[in-house]
Amino acid sequence: MLGATTLTAGFLLAGLPTASADQVRDGQWANQYFNLEKVWSITKGEGVKVAVIDSGVDPNHPDLAGRVLPGYDPSGGGNEVGTSDPHGTGVASLIAGQGHGAGHADGVVGLAPGVKILPIYKMGTGDRDGIPEGIKWAVDNGAKVINISQGGPSTSAKETEAVAYAYEHDVLIVAATGNDGSSVGYPAADPGVLAVGAVSQDLKIWARSNFGQQVLLSAPGARIVSAGGCSGGQYCMGDGTSFAAPYVAATAALVRAKFPKLTAGQVAQRLVKSASQPAGAGKLPDERYGYGVVRPYEALTMDIPAGPAQGPLALPAGVKDGGSSPAASAGATAGGGSSADPGAGSGDPAAVPELKQSSSSTMPLILGGLGGVVVLLVVIIAIVVANGRRRNRAQAVPGQPGGPAPYGAQQGWPPAQQQGAPQYGQQPPPGYPPQPPTSYQNPYQGQ
Repeated sequence: MLGATTLTAGFLLAGLPTASADQVRDGQWANQYFNLEKVWSITKGEGVKVAVIDSGVDPNHPDLAGRVLPGYDPSGGGNEVGTSDPHGTGVASLIAGQGHGAGHADGVVGLAPGVKILPIYKMGTGDRDGIPEGIKWAVDNGAKVINISQGGPSTSAKETEAVAYAYEHDVLIVAATGNDGSSVGYPAADPGVLAVGAVSQDLKIWARSNFGQQVLLSAPGARIVSAGGCSGGQYCMGDGTSFAAPYVAATAALVRAKFPKLTAGQVAQRLVKSASQPAGAGKLPDERYGYGVVRPYEALTMDIPAGPAQGPLALPAGVKDGGSSPAASAGATAGGGSSADPGAGSGDPAAVPELKQSSSSTMPLILGGLGGVVVLLVVIIAIVVANGRRRNRAQAVPGQPGGPAPYGAQQGWPPAQQQGAPQYGQQPPPGYPPQPPTSYQNPYQGQ
């Protein structure tokens, strides 16, 4: 699974004789690509809550002090405050890390240090999958973006229902695609989720990034320095789509801070429209890069029409209309802004075309006598048939946007990485097994 142990193929810096604070910040090559000063001249994401469903987040890490809100553990064990497994802390630090020390110049800094993190543990009671419960709790507790750097080869009815719940409440779910170079895992593959692949420092796709038609964006995911207790230190370095997803989630939070009236789908629209297109890509979205590599500054400043409420997101199973929810409809009607209008914006509530019934003024009927009754009946039957065909077209085919879970039996997550946890009856596919996180020497030992 895309769990805390997917800090794969990492690199050690333990051999450096004099590790310094600068090495941590300088090691964050992605921040140089993002050009943080330009991004932060627009917003740091203040006022937005981002839920991190993962292994728990350490609220006492110096780079996350004051950024972590009370969270939720579906198992009731208090594991949302995680210190034993660094994965969740690392993911949170890429979103909301603020560094520490004089001028916050030391340690890890995230892309959106103004946001607050809602930490949610990934497992429920009895070691069952807690992510569906976590999604609903995040929605009910004010999250506007949910990051899930976890995954597996199948979905479940509870998961698809939870994704639909988030969509209908205008919350954007961002998820990692997977790390074994095969098809996109779940929940990234669930309709309604923004699936993210990983690129290396040359902005080429990372070799083990999972791919498929569900991929919408890619982001830095190789040689990523993050906060977390690796090998007794405070920092880790590793590869994986687990690290690409939080960069996209952070960008979404920045956009939600600047354009609060945009729907979740319209936020995704700004992200895909402003992404850097991959060299040599044909028709977009590309199955590896999606629409390209995320560009936060451009997402905040480009003149991009709000578009339909659904944006590029596939319609979740069970949701009948891309803009039917009260939150989505309100956002689409009010508009979400563009670089020309950084506030509310003019909006572009392009809706799904409705069947227009002719009025008596445009199609007069002679209602007198038997002939008129026959004509009226014919018109009524035609309208009923047209409406029925329209409803049939609206029911998506499995495997297509808006359809039911397309990849076979709906099952739970892979087994938890614990002994005596056979509850799901299947083993994770190659590429998902646990691997120990790589240590990044702590230059702040004892501080």
